[in-house]
Amino acid sequence: NNMKEYTYQVKNELGMHARPAGMFVKLAKQSQSVIEIQKGDKKVNVSRLLAVMGMGIRQGDTITLTVDGPDEEQVFPEVQKVCDEI
Repeated sequence: NNMKEYTYQVKNELGMHARPAGMFVKLAKQSQSVIEIQKGDKKVNVSRLLAVMGMGIRQGDTITLTVDGPDEEQVFPEVQKVCDEI
């Protein structure tokens, strides 16, 4: 089982706003995989809305998302889709 990893540069001027953060939480609840988001040396599970919002992800930041678990192949493209919102 190889963990899937996606590095993304934030394009939205709002940065990590409530909509994508909420979409990540929903995805985490539906998924059997662990989805984490990292910025610099901070890493949080996307199921924790306030932790994700608290990372202060802004336009121009580079973030890395990891998906690790039994349904990662199905979940990974959904994670990439959410990134299109930020």
